[in-house]
Amino acid sequence: MSNAATQNANRGSKAVLGPTTFEDRLEQGRMLERAQRRTKTDSGLPSDQVKGHTISLLVNNKPGVLIRIALVFARRGFNIDSLVVSPSSDENFSVMNIDVSGDKKTLDQIIKQVNKLVDVVHATDYTDEDLIQRELALIKVQCKPEQRPEVLQLAHALDCVTLDLSETTVTFQITGPTERLDNAQMVLSSYGVVEMIRTGKLIMARGEKVTS
Repeated sequence: MSNAATQNANRGSKAVLGPTTFEDRLEQGRMLERAQRRTKTDSGLPSDQVKGHTISLLVNNKPGVLIRIALVFARRGFNIDSLVVSPSSDENFSVMNIDVSGDKKTLDQIIKQVNKLVDVVHATDYTDEDLIQRELALIKVQCKPEQRPEVLQLAHALDCVTLDLSETTVTFQITGPTERLDNAQMVLSSYGVVEMIRTGKLIMARGEKVTS
């Protein structure tokens, strides 16, 4: 068999069996991250295609506000992918960061409805704006003692922080843009993810601009 045929056969076996070495796993993660970036910057997508949206809301800090906002999205068939609620600089108000999936036309109608709610001060879609975006994840991975050096080296390359070690597992923390967390989750899944918890996306406008 020629060298070219041997290389093709090796690539074919990797495609079937998945990444088998440290370098394979790391390269697969990089390929995923590059693909996600290309998808984000593709301006040729139709405006009504289902996609992810990032919304920031400033609301009164009162009981029942969250359920009323969630119902507006539910009635329009929008799935809330993640939702983070936190205190604002004023204790009378809270900030909500919501990630949802759906078409932009319907989302515009939802935002208009949400802005009409009594306890909503302001709701804005920041999907196409340049923002500071961060998310945090805790990922617990199966790890036998003989795998530990490789797993720890791979996690370091992915900018993970090691939080806990046991005889059979390692728990990592990773922060950054959503794409980086997706990348780490996919690469580490080849070892077996025992448990994973993610905070959801936090966003803030750059410079002097106030997000909500």
